[in-house]
Amino acid sequence: MIKKRWKILQANNATVEALHTSLKINPVLCKLLVQRDISTFEEAKQFFRPQLSDLHDPWLMKDMDKAVERIIKAMQNREKILVFGDYDVDGTTSVACMYQFFQRVYEADKTDFYIPHRYKEGYGVSKLGIDYAFENGFTLIVSLDCGIKSIELIAYAKTLGIDFIVCDHHLPDTILPPAYAILNPKQPDCEYPYKELCGCGVGFKLITALTKSIDLPEDEYLRYLDLVATAIAADIVPITGENRVLAYFGLKRANENPNEGIKALKELSGSEKEMHINSLVFMIAPRINAAGRMDDACKAVQLFVSKNKTEAMSYAEMLHSDNTDRKEADKSITEEALALIRGDEVMVGRKSTVVFQQHWHKGVVGIVASRLIEHFYRPTIVLTLSGDVVAGSARSVNGFNLYEAVHACREHLIGYGGHFAAAGMTMLPEKVADFSSKFEEVVATTILPESLVPEILINAEISFADIKPTFYNIICQMEPFGPENMRPVFVAKNVYNTSYSKIVKESHIRFVVKQNNITLTGIGFGMADKFPLLQMNRPINIVFTLDENEWNNTKTIQMKVIDFCVADEGGES
Repeated sequence: MIKKRWKILQANNATVEALHTSLKINPVLCKLLVQRDISTFEEAKQFFRPQLSDLHDPWLMKDMDKAVERIIKAMQNREKILVFGDYDVDGTTSVACMYQFFQRVYEADKTDFYIPHRYKEGYGVSKLGIDYAFENGFTLIVSLDCGIKSIELIAYAKTLGIDFIVCDHHLPDTILPPAYAILNPKQPDCEYPYKELCGCGVGFKLITALTKSIDLPEDEYLRYLDLVATAIAADIVPITGENRVLAYFGLKRANENPNEGIKALKELSGSEKEMHINSLVFMIAPRINAAGRMDDACKAVQLFVSKNKTEAMSYAEMLHSDNTDRKEADKSITEEALALIRGDEVMVGRKSTVVFQQHWHKGVVGIVASRLIEHFYRPTIVLTLSGDVVAGSARSVNGFNLYEAVHACREHLIGYGGHFAAAGMTMLPEKVADFSSKFEEVVATTILPESLVPEILINAEISFADIKPTFYNIICQMEPFGPENMRPVFVAKNVYNTSYSKIVKESHIRFVVKQNNITLTGIGFGMADKFPLLQMNRPINIVFTLDENEWNNTKTIQMKVIDFCVADEGGES
């Protein structure tokens, strides 16, 4: 295992004490709340008890009035409306919500949806999609999770007599596309109070406004909350403010009255447990994404708009099959890439990783880049042949601006794009070696040494005596977890191994440890090579999250161990 740095996060002591006085709960929990910018009784109440009434008025979003007016006019004039979206989870759930809404409130044969093919058309609004709309008589396109950068294409649609309503959440450029209306809370002159909606969230606000405009019951927009929660979970947007409310009630719907597609995927996975955000991230999202990675993402929309269990199960099985293919490709390419690196002393010693094989599947190179970082923690690029050019995906490590590094290598590239943590690029095959050398040079001269060591952020130190059912129940009420509201990570110090800890299934550790005569169990996945540290009979410091284990109808609190070290050898930074 790679050695990791531990960083214990702080919180203002006076604020923690004041919150403890008003809430009268364990001070450790108060520290967790203060770290989440919750410092008063009222803020804590709103955090722990989300209400649908906390959702903002959709009319506060710039251009909402124009978007609603144009759609109602289209319905009155019996125009054909095309719902257009990206091929990932956010895009396909967005399209499924909007398309179903139009199917319910408008004429079914006047609406259709379009998802661009990942490899034939690329990301976002496509010329093929606009031509499809024109050839089939569509005069209004509602784009979801894309469109904010499509200036030339939306101008082209305008010459064909097609209006665009753009629903997007990506950061706009200075020049905006010539759309009829643009819904994006990140527009500089948009006064919408919450800026971190995902694409499906923006679409949901449009559906909400339309529902209220045509005086329909609120379930006409609330019925889509499970899909909105799926998009929030998969798109890694902050689980704060309005997103927290949408995710909270979306999960409630996913558990009580889910979309047929979600129900079918849950059944296929064999899970009977209550769904949490992690269920959406690890059970639902990979299967939806696999459709676009391995084949055609239209299947994902068809899954979500299925009208009955039989139809939904048919599409769910297709996605499940795509995901199985994706996992096999991911595993085999990762193994090949690791063999390439480990077989080359120069590559092992580098500050970056660039690997290339012509036959690797383009749809999984980004996933493989993330896998390689688990083994060699450094900026990583995985390349493959795509037609006549080499295409690749890059992933970064904590604190390193990947986009800037790729930008510095632009002389060797045909095209590139991305952001701080991830990027994509294309180049000619004969440029791979030059690009690899230049990228290594840029990374080696600019990356800070601490960025090459993974960091574990720890919320608080606790003792085993703190870990009681009431403490754990309050932790559970902090769900749904996600960015800016992550599952709390704890450290317990001077913990002793008992003789009952053991290696299970060859690579994991089942911990049975004690602190001051209080014993806790836990599981540490992939930690078997650190087992000798436990056998030294020296005190250890152990980093973990809390979980619940159910065995023989009995529930117990257990640790999910993230890391541990011998107590006097530190780990903290």
